Amino acid sequence: MADIWWKAEPHDLHRVTDRVSSIYIERSHLDRDENAVVIVNKRETVRVPAAMIAVVLLGPGTRVTHGAIRLLADSGTAVCWVGEQGVRMYAAGLGPSRGAGLLHRQAWLVTRPKERLAVARAMYGMRFPGEDVSQATMQQLRGREGARIRKLYQHHARRTGVRWDGRVYKAGEAFAAGDDLNRLLSAANAALYGICHAVITGLGASPGLGFVHTGSAISFVLDIADLYKADYTIPLAFDLFAKGLVEERDARTGLRDQIAETKLLTRVVTDIKTLLTPPDGADFDTPERGELWDDKDGTVPSGVNWSREADLGEQHIAVIGPELEPPAPASGSENP
Repeated sequence: MADIWWKAEPHDLHRVTDRVSSIYIERSHLDRDENAVVIVNKRETVRVPAAMIAVVLLGPGTRVTHGAIRLLADSGTAVCWVGEQGVRMYAAGLGPSRGAGLLHRQAWLVTRPKERLAVARAMYGMRFPGEDVSQATMQQLRGREGARIRKLYQHHARRTGVRWDGRVYKAGEAFAAGDDLNRLLSAANAALYGICHAVITGLGASPGLGFVHTGSAISFVLDIADLYKADYTIPLAFDLFAKGLVEERDARTGLRDQIAETKLLTRVVTDIKTLLTPPDGADFDTPERGELWDDKDGTVPSGVNWSREADLGEQHIAVIGPELEPPAPASGSENP
């Protein structure tokens, strides 16, 4: 591997909208070759320019080197550790080179009632094709959603011949209450939350700044996942139950297969960008430079020592372990 180490500034990076949306990697080795990440498995070797990736999803059986993670971080690429096909979200990381424009845009929208309502209407519009919700209040939107979901459950019950007695679950214990059909719904929804969480994090948005849901660390995840339940988790749960497949794993693997077949990842990315992007399509994810907020001047340059008179002294604490030493040779062994 060539030893070419570099660090990009935000204005040097490709816009998120110009990048490949995501790369999912499973049962492979991820390494670095100059400014590209190299994905190696027993079947093939794939080389991808790091700056062209918005998010890397690391699935089961994946190994990754420190050099690859450093390159992805310097390139402003998010890395998410996920389950099969992204149906579980375990952890995520984002390097300091990524701009915060999308997050600022989301925060701006969610903290202004008029703009927040407009985004909520747009979300409901995606879920109510052909219905005019441009003047609907939140109360009216919730009422329409409740009636629509009730009819949807009844439709799939008739379609599959399954008895439906209503949605039952206990908050925080999704699988501790309800019948097998309700548990399948909870399991499928949990898997759907995982893939939505991974995409939101990968794009640099906040999982917690929701427009319809609020108060949870994954409010925006719940908002986005609701866009797809009618097409994915609800019919899936009824179909599985009708076949006698009632284990949580059945719901998870069933959704995994649907995600792969329908390319749901791409759809989620497109929908999030549609909801958060300014109407004029302005570039909001690549600021020219990092700045500091100022209550008088708006922003001031970063990378400047603003202390002038005050010297706070040594504020950095590091805990560093000893260097690794090669293991001592076993007793009685011969030197090479």
